[in-house]
Amino acid sequence: MAQPALQFGYRRHPDQDRVDAARHPVVIVGAGPVGLSLAIDLAQRGQSVVLLDDADRIGDGSRAICFSKRSLELWDRLGVADRMIEKGVVWKVGKIFLGPEMLYQFDLLPDDGHKMPAFINLQQYYAEAFLVDRVQQLPGIDLRWRNKVTGLVQRNDHAELTIETPDGPYTLRVDYVVACDGARSGLRGMVGADFTGEVFEDQFLIADVKMTARNFPTERWFWFDPPFHSGQSALLHRQPDDVWRIDLQLGPDADPAVERLPENVRPRIARMLGHNDFDFEWISIYKFQCRRMQRFLHERVIFAGDAAHQVSPFGARGANSGLEDAENLAWKLAMVLRGEAPACLLASYEIERGLAADENIRASTRSTDFIAPHSKQERRLRQAVLSLAKEADFAKRMVNGGRLSVPSVYESALSTADEEEWNAGPRPGAHMLDAPLMKASGEAIYLTEAFSSAGRGFVLLENANGAAVEIPQGVAHLRVGAAAPLRDDAGLFTKRYDAAPGSAYLLRPDGYVAARFRHPTPSAIEAAMARASGRM
Repeated sequence: MAQPALQFGYRRHPDQDRVDAARHPVVIVGAGPVGLSLAIDLAQRGQSVVLLDDADRIGDGSRAICFSKRSLELWDRLGVADRMIEKGVVWKVGKIFLGPEMLYQFDLLPDDGHKMPAFINLQQYYAEAFLVDRVQQLPGIDLRWRNKVTGLVQRNDHAELTIETPDGPYTLRVDYVVACDGARSGLRGMVGADFTGEVFEDQFLIADVKMTARNFPTERWFWFDPPFHSGQSALLHRQPDDVWRIDLQLGPDADPAVERLPENVRPRIARMLGHNDFDFEWISIYKFQCRRMQRFLHERVIFAGDAAHQVSPFGARGANSGLEDAENLAWKLAMVLRGEAPACLLASYEIERGLAADENIRASTRSTDFIAPHSKQERRLRQAVLSLAKEADFAKRMVNGGRLSVPSVYESALSTADEEEWNAGPRPGAHMLDAPLMKASGEAIYLTEAFSSAGRGFVLLENANGAAVEIPQGVAHLRVGAAAPLRDDAGLFTKRYDAAPGSAYLLRPDGYVAARFRHPTPSAIEAAMARASGRM
């Protein structure tokens, strides 16, 4: 029995009764994980947000299920990670099989000292429900169900949206529109844009089945040529509520209408499990798609998530990259709306997230080419790699059952004079690393928690060496050291950041490194912050 959908009622809004169109700073279109997360992030940065969705419910299939450590760190700042982890299935180990034999296994988070786990598996309907609950706690977000955008006109200083409702259409004027309306984005067509990229012909069956399974651990299992599905590939993930996600490769010639029939799916799953004691939660057929928009910014309309780019589901790069879009955009859009940064700062969203989309598409395409080879040559290469992987470590590294999502690294134009002095630590353009710390009171705290508590702007993270570094106005300060407010008793902060006494990192509002300094000065910090804010 599938999870029942959460139903939300349509409510008429006073904006619909105005003679002139109401004006809002931000309208987000699409209340999926990306749109909901972006709305919460903007609201916590003091912005008023209108969030529109053309449906009135959530709960149609589990869809995305794998959420990364990076996504959980974002959701922790947004106040929802605890619920996600409590309900989700925590995992970090994956295993790759060839036939019935395991080729190798991997650990996605082998070291300790992180608040968030490597991954959780959680049905998308739960993630959306928890995010909607958080939205309803924030007065700055106006969530309107059954409000479908049907028209867009762009003006010099705003955009006009026509919105269809059960009570008829109305119009809104808005400074910025963020399109989070998914792969079939209506707004993408309204700006005259489309995807470019590749649609792969191989088809895959997704079946979410409910069962009690004691012989499958909480790990990611991927098979090449399994005995229960000869010549193809298979993937198994555990979800909450005794639900298991099973992906089976079907090939390009499979008839989707026939293959998705429960009476045809059941024998396939029974062969895999070795029993018939299960119920279906959800069945779907899909093809790989690795595509993106050429531009994510179209005047006053900004695209994020699946509306901007698509990748194959192997590697969990779809939802997680969309959440990185939201995190990257939120602080930049908030600064522009507050007048603290020029509008050209938004161009850095397109540059950074466009390059991230390219990298995700490359990784996804490589996975697809290995899982479903196009040619005889590719099939021979894969067979050779799989055969060698039984014995050779170098060949194991070539086996590709879907490289798992990792935080994007932005190629930063900003560097410091002493950058060559660093032997380790996140470089400019990389995301901050977590580490366990201790408050002066003796209370344990993680670095990501301290960063979040420091505010929602730029943060200077300093390994204290005597007197505090003088910092520009508007920059929060985190000092770590024996006599500082935060102590590194475990030594992991010093190790992970190559943090010699007196050195410092300037962190952007999204936790990415804007610059790092062996000998920080106010002028160097100010210059780095101005560069990251689009002011120079």
